[in-house]
Amino acid sequence: MLGNFKSVATAAVKDLEAAKQFYANKLGLKQIGSEGQEAVTYKTGGDTTLLVYRSQYAGQNGATAVTWNVDNIQDVVRDLKAKGVTFEHYDIPGAKIDGDIHSFGTLHNAWFKDPDGNIHSLVSRS
Repeated sequence: MLGNFKSVATAAVKDLEAAKQFYANKLGLKQIGSEGQEAVTYKTGGDTTLLVYRSQYAGQNGATAVTWNVDNIQDVVRDLKAKGVTFEHYDIPGAKIDGDIHSFGTLHNAWFKDPDGNIHSLVSRS
C-alpha cells in the first residue's frame, strides 16, 4: 500500500536556526518550504526532500538518520570538509578505512553529524 507514495527523510533538531545554517551553508541545500518556526523543507536530489523540524528529542538517534547516494564520495568528502564538516570514524569489522572513507569492497561510506548529532551517511559504489 505505502509503496505507491513518496517518502521524506526527516531530521529532528533543537536549534532550528543553527540547523538552517548547517544545512544551507555547509551542505548546500536549498530551502523550499517552512512551517513557521517549527520546520523547514529542503530540496535534495531528484524529487526528494529533507524535512528538518524542531523537537525536544533531537540527536537521540544513535543510528544513521539520512543517507546520501553520491557519485564520487572522495569529491563530496573533500568539498564538505572544506566547508568545515567533520567526519566520523567507526570501528566496523571488515572495513578498510582511507582517510574519512570506510570501504567494504565496492561500497564506500563516510559519516558526519549535524549540529544536533543526527548522523548522515554518504554512500557510493565503484
